[in-house]
Amino acid sequence: MKIINVVGARPNFMKIAPIISEMKKYKEIESLLVHTGQHYDENMSRSFFDDLEIPRPDINLNVGSASHAIQTADIMIEFEKVCFKEKPDYVLVVGDVNSTIACALDAKKLGIKVIHIEAGLRSFDMKMPEEINRILTDQIADLLFITEEDAKVNLSNEGISPKKIHFVGNVMIDILIQNLRKCKKSNILKALALKEKEYSLLTLHRPSNVDSKEKLQKILQTLNEISEKIPIVFPIHPRTENMVQKFGLSEKIKCIKTIPPLGYLDFMRLIVGSKFVLTDSGGIQEETTYLKIPCLTMRENTERPITEFVGSNVIVGTDADKILSNVRMILSGNFKNSKIPKFWDGKASERIVKTILDDF
Repeated sequence: MKIINVVGARPNFMKIAPIISEMKKYKEIESLLVHTGQHYDENMSRSFFDDLEIPRPDINLNVGSASHAIQTADIMIEFEKVCFKEKPDYVLVVGDVNSTIACALDAKKLGIKVIHIEAGLRSFDMKMPEEINRILTDQIADLLFITEEDAKVNLSNEGISPKKIHFVGNVMIDILIQNLRKCKKSNILKALALKEKEYSLLTLHRPSNVDSKEKLQKILQTLNEISEKIPIVFPIHPRTENMVQKFGLSEKIKCIKTIPPLGYLDFMRLIVGSKFVLTDSGGIQEETTYLKIPCLTMRENTERPITEFVGSNVIVGTDADKILSNVRMILSGNFKNSKIPKFWDGKASERIVKTILDDF
């Protein structure tokens, strides 16, 4: 069988890498990796691929940044050509970026089976473009692989046949487990003069948090209060850095140790060594849950509820009182107990590939 695996952004590579590695164990599977070029990332260096044993794309569509409509249309135009030429049996897409829905639509209209990794995740916030991409991709997918059992409930409520849904676990945990030993060899703590469990880690980039001066100022004020109790390390996102400058908030961020964005291994080393993580990201909620490190998510919702119900995550929004009270609990050793969710065991990729083989 021939399978085209689609990536559109850096996190997609990490989700698909263990799946492609597993596919290579089977002679009957021919797999291709197509990078749409939706996000150009200067940090996609040789070390990124070599350190994480990530395959380089066979085909790069070089679509680039644009509005949602233009970008989705451009991806569809270019990816359709690839489908005509390669004639795959399956197109495999991950997550919720524009490349996910664009390539799934192409495949479905050409009679090619669609596989969706991380299906069924819902924030129930239709203001998020990612939520729209998730829902629409799931509606047309033929094989839907879910990371948690709540996702099955979401899909069933949307009329998806149970026969299409397969609970396999989390591929992001696969690559985390594969690279834990490597990340622990990173010298980033020494370089930043940090000690284990004596700092907190921050990520902050969502437009809803950083594109409003009032909202960003409020968040930074809360972070200032936290920094009086424990140092905060912040690999600052370019978007956030631009907004800090634009809103004249440079003084407000001086108490936080800002550093440039990091590669995967150095960043994971910071997570592993941290006392807790403050974030508005999605994937970090999963990684901290597996590592049983307290995570405070500065969003009003999450598409990964298992990280809160079972794992080490708490949704705190931007409510200063809620954030600070949880920080106090963490620092006093009274934070909630957490568990690792079912099938978050490093074997999700094996289950995915076996299911595809059975389907074929």
